[in-house]
Amino acid sequence: MKWAQSLMPAGKEVKTLTFDGKTVRSTGKMNAYPSPLHIVSAHLAELGITIAGQKVDGKSNEIPAVRELIGLLDVTGCIIVADAMHCQKETAALIAEKNADYLLNAKDNQPALKENIEEYVQDDTLRKNMDTFRTREKNGGRIEVRIGFVTHDIDWFYGKDEWKNLSCIGAINRQFTYKGKTTDEWHYYISSRKLTAEELLKHARLEWSVESMHWLLDVHFGEDFCRIEDETVQQVLNIVRKIALNSVKTHKQKSGSKLPLSRIMFGCLMDCEKLIPVLLSGEN
Repeated sequence: MKWAQSLMPAGKEVKTLTFDGKTVRSTGKMNAYPSPLHIVSAHLAELGITIAGQKVDGKSNEIPAVRELIGLLDVTGCIIVADAMHCQKETAALIAEKNADYLLNAKDNQPALKENIEEYVQDDTLRKNMDTFRTREKNGGRIEVRIGFVTHDIDWFYGKDEWKNLSCIGAINRQFTYKGKTTDEWHYYISSRKLTAEELLKHARLEWSVESMHWLLDVHFGEDFCRIEDETVQQVLNIVRKIALNSVKTHKQKSGSKLPLSRIMFGCLMDCEKLIPVLLSGEN
């Protein structure tokens, strides 16, 4: 944990810290495990590195695990982004106490909160006065338009004082067009930082970086197929895999390499001399 945090550069005020859990699926079919091995990770999105992890009994226990990690880490100046599960008053208060900011997704587990934001945003007159920013991306034949809306005018907001340092509310409308058919979905947010609509879109999207890390664990290391029955060994291997990813990503950023991660990793496998600068990339 200390080594990973040492990779964090000085101006952490612009860094996005995300949390999410992953189940090692092979352990769900093994008698040695009373329940599938589930590990929550803290991921620094802009750098693509994992700085901490915590084993939990299952997805339902992610909330206390995330709080424990926040308590252990130096998160000063970071903005912590988490999904609806972690949209909890106690979590928001803890983040504020640690001199960090939060961006939390409000869904049906906080019905009153979501309804307040939704009613405001879906009022055409009120929405016109919100800060707005739009992005458009084309991937293959699919077009995605993302529109962010933010307001700092929240004196009217019922229950505002129950959410520590609440400073703005916002929403993102995602529109997907494929083969002439368009669908859309809305997501609602609260934040202790006075974000612009552009910043809301940026930080909300960076939440998915931890999912990308989980995907790399499976694709490049086959973690979901690991059949080791000893739980401690499984956890150690999870840590080693993340250290490897951290090292490769740090090397890629520092060296300015245009190669994909898979090519860098394969090069290290085939030539030990290419491995040395990757291993040294984490040194300050």
